[in-house]
Amino acid sequence: MSLRSRIMGSIVLVIVLTIVVGVGIAYYTTQARLDVFVDRIGREEASRLARNLGREYAAAGGWETVERPLSEAGYIIDGPPPSEGSGEGEHGSEESFHHDPVRVVVTDADGRVVRDTLSELAPGTLAPDLAGRSETVFDPTGGLSVGRVYVDVGHDFLSTESHGFLNTVLSIILAGGALTAAVGILLAAWLSKRITAPVTALTEATQAIAQGDTTRLPVTSSDELGRMSAAFNRMTSALESQRKLRRRLISDVSHELNTPLSVIQLEAQGLRDGLQTPEDAADHIIGEVDRLRGLVTDLDWLAETDHGELRVTFQPCSVREFLGAEVDRWRPRFQARQVELSLRASPDLPQVDMDRVRMSQALGNVLSNAARCTEAGGRVAIEAGTESNGWLDIVIIDNGIGIYADDLPHVFDRFYRTDSSRSRGIGGTGLGLSITRAVILAHGGTVTVTSDGPGRGTTVTVRLPANGPEPGRTEPSPVSGPG
Repeated sequence: MSLRSRIMGSIVLVIVLTIVVGVGIAYYTTQARLDVFVDRIGREEASRLARNLGREYAAAGGWETVERPLSEAGYIIDGPPPSEGSGEGEHGSEESFHHDPVRVVVTDADGRVVRDTLSELAPGTLAPDLAGRSETVFDPTGGLSVGRVYVDVGHDFLSTESHGFLNTVLSIILAGGALTAAVGILLAAWLSKRITAPVTALTEATQAIAQGDTTRLPVTSSDELGRMSAAFNRMTSALESQRKLRRRLISDVSHELNTPLSVIQLEAQGLRDGLQTPEDAADHIIGEVDRLRGLVTDLDWLAETDHGELRVTFQPCSVREFLGAEVDRWRPRFQARQVELSLRASPDLPQVDMDRVRMSQALGNVLSNAARCTEAGGRVAIEAGTESNGWLDIVIIDNGIGIYADDLPHVFDRFYRTDSSRSRGIGGTGLGLSITRAVILAHGGTVTVTSDGPGRGTTVTVRLPANGPEPGRTEPSPVSGPG
C-alpha cells in the first residue's frame, strides 16, 4: 500500500470514527435529556391537575363533575366543553391544545377509581399500583385530602413523541455526518497528495542521482517538507561538487603517477642501454620514488581524516625551535627553486603542547604549496608571534601567483585545485590544505587563506592557543577531519 493510501485511509478512519462517536453521544444524550424533560412534564401536569381537581371537587361538593377539569386539560376530547370561569384562565389556552393520549386516573380518598381517561379501570374499583406521577388532591376549603391523581406521561407520549423526535434528530445528524465525511474524504485526498508529492519527487530525484543525473526539487513552502526539499537541493549541489572534485582527483592522480613512472622508466632504459650512469639514474629514480611516496602519504592522511581516525599526541614543544627546524628542512628545496625562505619569530615565543609530527606535516603542506606557486626570485616568509588574548599566530607569506577571489572559499576542499595552478602546470592533488586544516582543528586552532588576487601572493595564517587546546592533555585522542 502506498504512503498516500495509508495517509488518506488514516484520515478517513479518524473522520468516520469521530462522526460515529459524535452521533452516538448526541443520540443518547438527547434521549436522556428527553426522559428528564418528560418526567418534569409529568410532575408539573400532575401538580396542576391536582389543584384543578381540588377546586372542582370543592365547587361541586364531590366527584360528579370530574370530567370538566380533565376535558379542559385536553385529556378527554369528547367531554363537555369547558364553561366560562372554570379552571385556571392562565392555562386555558395551553391546555386546550393538549390532545396527546396521556393516561390520567383519578381516585377518591379510599383509593377507588373515579375516572380513567383510557377506560381501562372501571369506576368504583380499587386502583392497583399505577405508573407515572401521582399527586394528592386537596379540598382547598378544608385542606383535607379527597383523592389522588395519576398522570402516566410516559405511557404513549414517550413512545411516540420522544422517539419520533429522536429519529428526526438522528436523521439530521446522520445527514450532516455524511456531508462532513464527504468533505473530509475530499480534504484527505487533497492533503495526502500534498504531503506525498514532495516525497514522490524526492524518490524520483534520488533515483536520478543514483543513475548519475543531477536534479533539483521545487521549494514551494517553508514547512518541514519545504525544508526537506531545500536540504535535498543542498545535498545534490554537494554531491555534484564532489563528483567534479573526484574527476579532478582521478585526472590529477593519474598525472602525478604518470610523470614519476615515466621518469623511472626512462632512467631504467638509459641505465640498461648504457646512456646513463648508475649514480645519476639512482638519484633521479630516488627523487621520483620520493614523489610517489609523498602522494601515497597524502592519500593516507586523507583516509585518516575521512574515517575520523586522525589521532594527535600532545607534548611540550618550543615553537621557535620547531619553526627553525622546519625552515632548515625546507630551505634546500626553496634554494633549488631559487626562492628565498626566511623566518621572523618573536624572541618570547612560548612552549606549546602540540603533536610535532602532525604539525610538521600541516606546516609542510603550506610551505610546499608556497614553493610550487612562487616563481624563481620570489620570497616566502614565516612570521610568528603571540597576541595579548593568548593566541599564537604563525603566518606564511609569499609573493607568488596568488589566488582568485572565486577560488578562496574552496581552497580547503578536498581535491580542489585552482585554475591558475592547473594552467601553470603546478603539481599537487589538492589535498594539502584539507589535511592542514584537519590537523590545526585537532590542535584547537584555526587556519585561513587570503590573497589580493592573481600575481599578488598568498597569506596563510595559522592560529593556535598558546596554552594548547586542553592543558595537561597527553593522551592520544581521535579527531575527525573536515567534512
